[in-house]
Amino acid sequence: MKQASTGVVLRVINPGALATLQDRGRMGYQRYGVPQSGAMDTLTFEIACMLVGNEPEEAAIEFTLTGGSYALESGRCRAAVAGAFTVTLNGAPLPPYRAIELRAGDMLRIGAGTVSHGSARGYLAVAGGFDVAPVLGSRSTHVRSGIGGVDGAALRRDQWLQLRAPAPPDSLPLALDPRLARHDPGPIRVLPGPQDDYFDTAGWDRLLGESWRMSPQSDRMGMRLEGARIPHKGDYNIVSDGVPHGAIQVPGDGQPIVMLADRQSTGGYPKIATVISADLPRLGQLRPGDGLRFARVTIDEAETAARELAERVALLRRALRPAGILG
Repeated sequence: MKQASTGVVLRVINPGALATLQDRGRMGYQRYGVPQSGAMDTLTFEIACMLVGNEPEEAAIEFTLTGGSYALESGRCRAAVAGAFTVTLNGAPLPPYRAIELRAGDMLRIGAGTVSHGSARGYLAVAGGFDVAPVLGSRSTHVRSGIGGVDGAALRRDQWLQLRAPAPPDSLPLALDPRLARHDPGPIRVLPGPQDDYFDTAGWDRLLGESWRMSPQSDRMGMRLEGARIPHKGDYNIVSDGVPHGAIQVPGDGQPIVMLADRQSTGGYPKIATVISADLPRLGQLRPGDGLRFARVTIDEAETAARELAERVALLRRALRPAGILG
């Protein structure tokens, strides 16, 4: 049931290259052909939620390459930007990873990423979340099918977003040391399959031995990789089956595609490997032209990495401090 509006309104002055409402994603509906969607970088997304006191079931604005600008038209709210981006409030620079209080008339501007590698996406969260009704249990936007978010579409100029919280929380605004928010470096780790039997040693040598580059023809559905061709052992068609998040699909041209948050639910090309869940947030921060390498790991290593990521999220939550304490 949709909650009543509070009269607190955030206006989209400029949404940047692409901005959508995203949460953890639309779980449990892929069997019906409904994509999962959700935040591309779940770690940075959760940090944004933590800073304003939201649970990750609440949606935040995910912006791409540049953040754009937003004005609070009425009321008051608490907001936070997470990600490696420059931020100003009414023209004055703001420290990163710090919640702030917005009042009617305030202008928040989010510029381009502050580093060349690992700054593709950031998140703008508001305390209490946006007054948007969930669709199939999620507020995440899937633009291709037109579901979720606001009218199933990307945010547009001069759009008004109603907020659900009538006022900022009584607690002090929180901040996080930006050094704690950095992604770990190193190769993207993968598990073989589910169709690794469609590839022989030559295919695996190519996948693991080459440096790949993210193509400009990438989006939230899939990351196309530029590099050497991965040969198939034989045929490159399979009976369509489920496409997991992070699956590395290899079509007939041998150029791999890493399937991401907005991926289709089924596909008919063999998948040589699948990126482990702990490394999916890192994929969400790659920009066109960025390079990456893959490394094969075992199931035990993948499960250990998943536990370590969950422990890191818990540690980040405990590392939050009132904004003034961090200076």
